[in-house]
Amino acid sequence: MSAKTSSSRRSVRYSTLSDIIQDAEQLLSSHHTVGHWTFGQICQHLAKTMNCAFDGFGFQAPWFARWIIAAFVKNSLLIKPMRSGFQLPERGKAILPDDNISNEEGLRQMSLAIERFSHEVPTAPHPFLGKMASEEIVQLQLRHAEMHMSFIVPNSNGQAK
Repeated sequence: MSAKTSSSRRSVRYSTLSDIIQDAEQLLSSHHTVGHWTFGQICQHLAKTMNCAFDGFGFQAPWFARWIIAAFVKNSLLIKPMRSGFQLPERGKAILPDDNISNEEGLRQMSLAIERFSHEVPTAPHPFLGKMASEEIVQLQLRHAEMHMSFIVPNSNGQAK
């Protein structure tokens, strides 16, 4: 990520999954993105990863990452802001967003994924962190959403770009 992109991002911190939707709805009509993905792509990626907490990811990190590295970074991933720039392995490409998803459709998909947390219990193991408690899964979703949503910046003049 370039220094310009990094400095152009906004600071985001969510306490609940509902905070993500509220933030996205406020940004929908007047925003610009400072990364490689559109608003719709960011929302769809978050929706896909949230749904994986229920349905499974379909891939795992290598054993040494799951058994050795994960133990040292788990608490940090649940509490501290996530860093951007992580490249998914080829086997994780299913959680990447579609090229041509609209902003409205991405937001709709994310809203539906978040709604699942109100009536289902996420139990699928994370590909890197393994089995986690429900609250840990929610905290990981919040930190992940904060990182991606920081690339969506409100326009100061009220006009969408």
